[in-house]
Amino acid sequence: MSDTHVLIVGAGPTGLTLGIDLARRGVPALVVEREEGLFPGSRGKGLQPRTMEVFDDLGVLDAVRAGGGRYPVGMLWRDGKRLGEHHLAPPVEPTEEAPYEGLMIPQWRTQRILRDRLEELGGKIAHGRELTDVTQDEDGVTAHFAAGPPLRARYLVAADGGRSAVRRAVGTGMTGEAVDPLPMLVADVRVSGLDRDWWHMFPPGEGRDEFLTLCPLAGTDDFQLVARFTEDTRVDLSPDAVRQVVAARTHLAAEDVTEVLWASDFRPRAALADRFRVGRVFLAGDAAHVHSPAGGQGLNTSVQDAYNLGWKLGAVLTDGADPSLLDSYEEERRAVAADMLGLSTRIHRGEAKRGGATLQLDLGYRDSTLSAETHAEPGPVRAGDRAPDGRVDGTRLFDACRGPHWTLLALGTDAPEPPTGVRLLRGSSHRTYGTGLFLVRPDGYLGWTGDTPDGLGAYLARFGTR
Repeated sequence: MSDTHVLIVGAGPTGLTLGIDLARRGVPALVVEREEGLFPGSRGKGLQPRTMEVFDDLGVLDAVRAGGGRYPVGMLWRDGKRLGEHHLAPPVEPTEEAPYEGLMIPQWRTQRILRDRLEELGGKIAHGRELTDVTQDEDGVTAHFAAGPPLRARYLVAADGGRSAVRRAVGTGMTGEAVDPLPMLVADVRVSGLDRDWWHMFPPGEGRDEFLTLCPLAGTDDFQLVARFTEDTRVDLSPDAVRQVVAARTHLAAEDVTEVLWASDFRPRAALADRFRVGRVFLAGDAAHVHSPAGGQGLNTSVQDAYNLGWKLGAVLTDGADPSLLDSYEEERRAVAADMLGLSTRIHRGEAKRGGATLQLDLGYRDSTLSAETHAEPGPVRAGDRAPDGRVDGTRLFDACRGPHWTLLALGTDAPEPPTGVRLLRGSSHRTYGTGLFLVRPDGYLGWTGDTPDGLGAYLARFGTR
């Protein structure tokens, strides 16, 4: 017997997103977390437009918008004087097809919002459960903990970060490189004497790499401090040391840092797990890929790992889909993670800039075994692509697709009533999609497209939808 169908190790953004997706599908799942509370820092503060679409579907968009805000423009300083503005990326205006802007919100707040949604759906988090080992057999997985009894599940998902205990327990390696040899300090601080209208940037002096930035975190009284040190420096995380760093690199005095709320040190690196699946164990988020923070890709890629895996676990566990469907998680997500690692590294090293690629709207799965393009003359939107938003005869497409179901768009053509679990939207030919049938997966990507329904039933049968 199993204690739960899916055991999720780690209550970060990845684990909480997966917990929400499974809960709304009625899949019994439990999130276990080593710490006694949620992560306290602002670390992953940037949400890309594609992640905002995911959060729309999961029912947390309004709360995220209320808890965050736009990125401020950078302001460069030298010797206590403002040098001028610095734009990290060109502004991106929402469109009908891509309706959401990126957003800044501290990671701790994102996690609280996700936790609240999980609990609203009946999901649970068990804190203080430090995983020590994982064993598995043909029927399930057993997780062992430093304290408390073991737990049995049909599947286990490692969402326990870059130092994943699960990844080590299943013997999966991680291949990567140091992105930057210099250590960095990240801290959440409160500062007097500095306005909150700008992302304040204090570049290094001549011949030095020791920059510092102070970014006001929307919806809070806090700033996120980021500072880089020389290679041989041991980063001191004490409040007094953090204050001294600010005093040494800015025009502010140490006492202007009135509070140090959280501090962490790290060396940026890029690494990719050799496998994303080992038997009944799946790796997701930082357990599967570790990014430089440049470009804001890490948390966003992690959320979408969970979003990709959730509907597939649901199809296998509740709809009777063949378990081989779960192989497509590694097939689809490992390639995306590898691309995002490369992009983050290039941005960190100044070899690329933030732009369209960092929005994650163009990521897709055209080469996936789940993508079936049967149009005689395919248009610009094809199987494997993200399904754009828009309106069809007055109905918003994201409204029609919101929820754990599949959605069949019949645009400028007819279609039979689909099976249970598939919502049908009939309408006129669309300026973005064109004419034909477009089957939208539960994660907002096109799975099957065609001119006629021929082959649609056989395709859906693969996922237990008949």
